Amino acid sequence: MRELPVLQKGRGAQINTPNPFQKYNVFQDEYDEELEVVETSFQDVFPKTIVNKVESPDVHHNYSLNPYQGCEHGCVYCYARNSHTYWGYSAGLDFESKIMVKRKAPELLDNLLSSKSWKVAPIMMSGNTDCYQPVEKETEITRELLKVFLKHRHPVGIVTKNSLILRDMDIISQLNKLGLVSVAVSINTVDDHLRRQLEPRASTTQKRLQLIATLHQAGIPVTVLAAPIIPGLNDSGILNLAKKVAATGVKRLSHIVVRLNGDVAPIFQDWLQKTHSDRTEKVLNKIKNLHGGKLNDSDFGKRMKGEGIIADIIGQQFALAKRLYLLNEPPFEYNLSLYKAPKVFQMSLF
Repeated sequence: MRELPVLQKGRGAQINTPNPFQKYNVFQDEYDEELEVVETSFQDVFPKTIVNKVESPDVHHNYSLNPYQGCEHGCVYCYARNSHTYWGYSAGLDFESKIMVKRKAPELLDNLLSSKSWKVAPIMMSGNTDCYQPVEKETEITRELLKVFLKHRHPVGIVTKNSLILRDMDIISQLNKLGLVSVAVSINTVDDHLRRQLEPRASTTQKRLQLIATLHQAGIPVTVLAAPIIPGLNDSGILNLAKKVAATGVKRLSHIVVRLNGDVAPIFQDWLQKTHSDRTEKVLNKIKNLHGGKLNDSDFGKRMKGEGIIADIIGQQFALAKRLYLLNEPPFEYNLSLYKAPKVFQMSLF
């Protein structure tokens, strides 16, 4: 594993962890000033399918869709980092600097929704990486996907932390009139200095608050996802975050605690040591307290909320926040009645 002598500007991960699927991992031991900036590269890929079955009972959607692999937002805690290793890359800096683009995603989705075998169920965009990460501004793949959902009158959920979504309000508004769309916006702190360290290329905290206010005023169903809550870093700001969310008019708030699965653990530990060395052990011990003495818990039912004293305290803070600021709106229910499966024509029998 290699470490950089200075922080990579605009990057979350500061290292490239070894790829477990490669026999050899080659790293450079010494750096000069010209190599300190990691540029982003993009590569077109051509998967045969675009919608994935979600097996987790912790997630409300049964299917997900990701037009991009890797994410330039660079969130240091992102559980999706591990998926980058399947493509031959590292979960570290590679995840946020080597982005794979699925340009045929709209065509693949159209084919699926046109199939007589498809049974209507909400599909979540951004189940793995953000569908509104910076490259979307140029490719407009997500916008084309929304057009496909509208064409088929099919329900879709969107999860993002980028205000770029407002570009597509024309299509989202049409979907909303039919009860086919909801949006979850991720905000885990109102401290923008901490946000910049955790999520270096995502929209600012203020822009996200403006985003949820705009969506709410337009009548779009919005959930604020406080994720992840990292004890010792952002848990002290839970009530303040809830207060600012309530001021936008949004009434639906949920939370997830951090879990450092796979390669995310060494990436996060390295980042924590370089950015918050005075509290590294404190934060890591609190995370372990959430997951039975480990940095990660993969057990359904408790991996997202945690267990133990600290998980209880976090849960109590959110319960209090929801009571204080009336943030208890029930989950959104999609309209499943408008999607029409393609007709199956049969020869008449004589």
